[in-house]
Amino acid sequence: MTCKDCGKDVNPQQFKASKEALGVALCERHTKLIKKVILDNDTPIDAIHLFYALKDAGVHPMLEWWDGKRSVDIAISRVKLNIEIDKNYNMITHEQAINDLEDAMHSFKNGFTTIRIPHLAIKYYLDETVENILGIIAGLKANIKAV
Repeated sequence: MTCKDCGKDVNPQQFKASKEALGVALCERHTKLIKKVILDNDTPIDAIHLFYALKDAGVHPMLEWWDGKRSVDIAISRVKLNIEIDKNYNMITHEQAINDLEDAMHSFKNGFTTIRIPHLAIKYYLDETVENILGIIAGLKANIKAV
């Protein structure tokens, strides 16, 4: 068993602790770092799962990236893609909808594309979600100059 972040060996106790807390096999150092990110930014656990699934797929995502106005759950800077995870997808208010639209406008003005993914898509269809994001990345690479 190895850490999904650094590749170091993880002992069985740490493996169990990180899998139970985060759903991902991490060493003690990275478990603490990810827990701190979650506490500091109210990061959804589904964002952690997607982050590591994208890393496994060869993408270089950034977790809780500051875009100049707010923290984005996951960013893929090479193609200027921001990914937000909707935690309460079925309970969106009209205020939240307009705030989301304004955030997307802010990102777009800075050359970034923002997509919102319902947490249920990650929870139940992680592989399909990653495949679709890979398709979006390929499309963005074809249409913009990758950094």
